[in-house]
Amino acid sequence: MADLSLILSPQTPADLAAIERLDERAFGPGRFARSAYRLREGVEPDYALSFVARVGTLLVGANRMTPIRCGDHPALLLGPLTVDPAFRSGGIGEALVLKSLEAARAAGHALVLLVGDETYYGRMGFAPTPKGKLEFIGPVDPERLLYCELVEGALAGARGKVRRARRGSLTCPTGEAGAAQP
Repeated sequence: MADLSLILSPQTPADLAAIERLDERAFGPGRFARSAYRLREGVEPDYALSFVARVGTLLVGANRMTPIRCGDHPALLLGPLTVDPAFRSGGIGEALVLKSLEAARAAGHALVLLVGDETYYGRMGFAPTPKGKLEFIGPVDPERLLYCELVEGALAGARGKVRRARRGSLTCPTGEAGAAQP
């Protein structure tokens, strides 16, 4: 068999149907009830920060970065991170996360949140959010609400409710004019 290389590329709207099928296989229909899914509902991902992984022409992984608000501060929500079960444990998920973090940092974003396991995401720079700092919508185990500062000290000013960015708006990395509002 030919050696096929992993190719990471920015997501496009044309990838959405294949990503939806991948998410369905990996997470099933119950995924829509999860708090993080509800937070992303109605908000377009930032395609420049969201990536797909392909082996040859086969889409084997995807992740999304969605603008959110942490109180009055802009941030990004990473997820879902999905890897085809046949390709798990090969570093694809970690490559997707690191690529998104690198792109977000280069674009001037300061803070990324996700709901996940610290044992997995900790090696990519994520840590548990201090108790009482942020209030996530819906039921979320506080130990699983993780953050990654792309700019040192970015979490300090973020507090309060984590909520979706307004439909059709993009989060301005600086939090100035053009930033998404509640």
